[in-house]
Amino acid sequence: MSRFRLKAGAIEDESRRPIANRPQVTNLPHKTNRLKLITAGAFAIALACGYHTGGQADLVPKTVQTIAIPAFGSLSTRYVLTDILPREIGREFLSRTRFRIVYDPNTADAILHGTVNTVGVYPTVADPTTNKSTSVRISVVLAASLVERSTGRVLYSRSNWSIHEDYATAVDPHQFFDESGPALDRLSRDVARDIVSAVVENF
Repeated sequence: MSRFRLKAGAIEDESRRPIANRPQVTNLPHKTNRLKLITAGAFAIALACGYHTGGQADLVPKTVQTIAIPAFGSLSTRYVLTDILPREIGREFLSRTRFRIVYDPNTADAILHGTVNTVGVYPTVADPTTNKSTSVRISVVLAASLVERSTGRVLYSRSNWSIHEDYATAVDPHQFFDESGPALDRLSRDVARDIVSAVVENF
């Protein structure tokens, strides 16, 4: 385009006009449309990849409002986790989801079953002077499944799930304090967070 234009019978050189007086060309509508297309495309790709908003219970039908969590079964001789795990999982569901926890499985819309397959306790660190263990690991293998009671449909399932927790022990017997209880509580809370996250987020 020529930078010269006719003005009142004379030719005016536009390059000599002050910048503020020069005609401005804007492409804002085109940029806005382009931004909208890019945003829509990114959103479509995210949906195609299977991403969902957390906490929407994607795995669970809307008809499921209540969940029962009976005591876990145990194939181990250590039974302490059979009651701790349902308690912690119930608390996690109540604090993070829309579900209500009920005690009677016959009145629940879904039932979360669990089994503790093995519980092992192993020393991991020993004191070089006394050769007594100063750190112990609790290792647990379990299975869990969430089943819709009316249809028998499995909404969530995980088997041969291995999880562990470490805790320290005192070398001096006069200072001994059993840390296995708090360690089992921490392990149970980890299991509860993992189960609830898997059920409600479905990433």
